[in-house]
Amino acid sequence: MFSALERGRFAYAGRCIFYGVGIVGSLLLYGLWQERIMSYPYDGEYFGASMFLVLCNRVVGMVFALVMALSMREETHCMAPLWKYTFISVTAVAASICQYEALKWVSFTVQMLGKSCKMLPVMLWGVALSGKAYLAVDWWTSVVVSVGVAIFLTGSLRSAGNDQESCLSGILFLIGFVALDALTSTFQEKLFQQHMTSKYNQMFYINAVSAVLTLATLLISGHTSESLNFCARHHAIIVDISLLSVVAVAAQWFIYSQVQEFGALVFAATMNVRQVVSIVASYLAYRHHITAAQIVSLVLIGAALFSRSAIGLLVEKAGEEQPILRSREGKVARILNSPFFRRTRVSCCPSWKV
Repeated sequence: MFSALERGRFAYAGRCIFYGVGIVGSLLLYGLWQERIMSYPYDGEYFGASMFLVLCNRVVGMVFALVMALSMREETHCMAPLWKYTFISVTAVAASICQYEALKWVSFTVQMLGKSCKMLPVMLWGVALSGKAYLAVDWWTSVVVSVGVAIFLTGSLRSAGNDQESCLSGILFLIGFVALDALTSTFQEKLFQQHMTSKYNQMFYINAVSAVLTLATLLISGHTSESLNFCARHHAIIVDISLLSVVAVAAQWFIYSQVQEFGALVFAATMNVRQVVSIVASYLAYRHHITAAQIVSLVLIGAALFSRSAIGLLVEKAGEEQPILRSREGKVARILNSPFFRRTRVSCCPSWKV
C-alpha cells in the first residue's frame, strides 16, 4: 500500500494532469471556433469586430464565476485592490484583441507556434515581478523553441482571409499577445500569493472589469450596432459565438485552477503542449499547406518541449519557481523539522508525533 505522502503526491500529480488535459481540450475547441469566426466568411462576408467576441466571453465568464461563488458560499467582495484587478483586466483584454486581430493576417498555425514562445516572457516577467530564478534548461528550451518558431515562419504566414503578402501587422499583433498574455498569468499568480484570492473571486472581478472596459470601447467606436447587425444577417455566427464563449469559460476555470495551484510556468508548459495538438487539429480541420521545413520545425519544437518535461521529472528543481501550495507545504515542513521546534516538542510534549 502507498503511504499518505505518496498518495498525496499522486493526487497532486493527478490534479495537474486533470487541469492540463482540461486546458488543452477546451482551448483546442476554442481555437478552432476562433479560427472559423475570424478567418472564414459567412455567406461571403467576414466578421471583423474582435472586441465584440471579447465582450461575449467576459460576460459569460462573469456570470459563471458569480454563480459558482454564490453556490460555494465564497466571499463575493473584492479580496484584492481594485487597481490590480483592473490591471489584469486591461492586459487580458488587450491580449485577447491582439489574438483575434492576428488571425486576420497570419494563419492559426503561426499563431499557435508564436504562443510557444510564451515560456520566455513568463520567465522574464517572473524575474522582474517576483525575483524568481529558473534552471538553465528552462532558458535553453525557450531558445530552442524560439529557433523552431523562426524556422516555421519562413513558410506561408498568411491567414485564409488575407490576400496581402506582407504580414508584419499579424506578427506585431502576435508579439503583443504573447507579451501581454504572459504578463497576465504571471500577475494572476502574484495576486493568488499576496491576497489569497479564490479563483471564482478573481474570475468574477477580472471578467466584470474587462466587460465594462470592452463595452465602453465598443460604444465609443460604434462597433456595437455593426456587430449586432452582422449577427442578424448571419444567424450561424450566433451559434459559433455562443459555443466560443462556453469553451472560453471552461478554459478560464482550468487556467485559474492550474495557475493558482501550480504556478505560471507550469501553465506555460501546458500551453506549449496545447500548441502542438491545436496545430495538428487545425491542419486536419482546415487543410492548411505545410512545407518540409515547417515539419522539421514542428519536430524540433516538440522535441524541446517534451525533453524539458522529461528532465523535469528526473531532476530536482532547486532554485526554480515553486508552485503556491508546494511552497506553503515546504515552509511548514521546514518549521516542523527545525532544531528549535524539535527541542521544544521534546521538552514539552515528548509523546507527540509529528
